[in-house]
Amino acid sequence: MPDIATGQAPAPGRGGGGGLDGFIAGLPKAELHVHHVGSASPRIVAELAARHPDSAVPADPAALADYFTFRDFAHFIEVYLSVVDLIRDAEDVRLLTFEVARDMARQNIRYAELTVTPFSSTRRGIPGRAFMEAIEDARKAAESELGVTLRWCFDIPGEAGLAAAEQTTRLALDLRPDGLVSFGLGGPEVGVPRPQFKPYFDQARAAGLHSVPHAGETTGPQTIWDALQVLGAERIGHGTSAVGDPRLLDHLAERRIPLEVCPTSNVATRAVASLDEHPIRRLADAGVLVTVNSDDPPMFGTDLNTEYAVAARLLELDPAGVAALAANAVEASFLDPAGKRALAAEIAAYTTSWGG
Repeated sequence: MPDIATGQAPAPGRGGGGGLDGFIAGLPKAELHVHHVGSASPRIVAELAARHPDSAVPADPAALADYFTFRDFAHFIEVYLSVVDLIRDAEDVRLLTFEVARDMARQNIRYAELTVTPFSSTRRGIPGRAFMEAIEDARKAAESELGVTLRWCFDIPGEAGLAAAEQTTRLALDLRPDGLVSFGLGGPEVGVPRPQFKPYFDQARAAGLHSVPHAGETTGPQTIWDALQVLGAERIGHGTSAVGDPRLLDHLAERRIPLEVCPTSNVATRAVASLDEHPIRRLADAGVLVTVNSDDPPMFGTDLNTEYAVAARLLELDPAGVAALAANAVEASFLDPAGKRALAAEIAAYTTSWGG
């Protein structure tokens, strides 16, 4: 787990020790469900808060642990949006994006699809083109300097309604950055039905973007069906409530539709009562393609290595089983075929070497 004062996980190959934790620390990984602003380490959040003293966000990294303690999902959204408000110019965007990649590199994350909400920044006055240039500059630097390949999922903040959907679609299609691969829908599910966003997902899919909405995190299985049948979802963000519908579980398993599962996040937002009650085991036992992700890691006091350790405990996995989880993420990713083969081979080679 990262130090809450710095947001830094142990460097690859150091601090993980032996055993399963050591294996996880060195394992090459892909992450598919992790939010741009939600990945800001306490150090970076505090730096941004100091730059913008009119914000309610504490500028003291130590105070952020209390600030990031959530009463429920609605309170999480309130706190999340207060951090979003710290991103006010292109320099803030570039700094955040590169530092997120730096934290990923420390965890041996080789590839990540970062969920970005451009509407939240452009409505605060950052020009759309400047926003795209900032994330793209950081993406290129992350690949060349850190060895981390980033791709973007542009998501609609559902709580902001159809105006946000319209602008997100326009930004995605008119100013499409090279790293953009998918189109999503985040924010609260309660009171934000998925079908109303169909025209925007239709446009994005017609332009070649993959559909990856959040669904079934704080609502029931019908939200997942809506995401699949109305929004054309190819992967589901969270999807934990699928365990309440055997027919849906069969559908997901038979069509190998991946779920982006985020265990600690689900507990932190009170979507799940405790880790021991998390449905990840029931999803895996039903044959669903499960991937493990961190969602908004510093806000939840976690990182991807920690989420792999949590999943390993809940699923009773040995190193080979953990490596299979990592391979699931590669399979479920939108990385190009050559990149998938290379990363899968790296995971296999690392696992063989560890076993030897």
